[in-house]
Amino acid sequence: TMAAPSANADDARLCFSRCRDLFDEIRGIVSDPRRFNILSMGMSKDFEVAVEEGATLVRVGTALFGPRIDSH
Repeated sequence: TMAAPSANADDARLCFSRCRDLFDEIRGIVSDPRRFNILSMGMSKDFEVAVEEGATLVRVGTALFGPRIDSH
């Protein structure tokens, strides 16, 4: 899940919380919940909030490598 862009990472909390609710709901009905075990939420600007809300995988490319350079 990618939250809507915002200057405040906490604005993403509602989005991530709802995604976690849906993840838990689906995990409760799949035939093998051990295989449904990755909740990917958050990016460099909001990954801390995503982890607080239950993310097991985050995308932090910009935090590691810096902003993308426009090649045009």
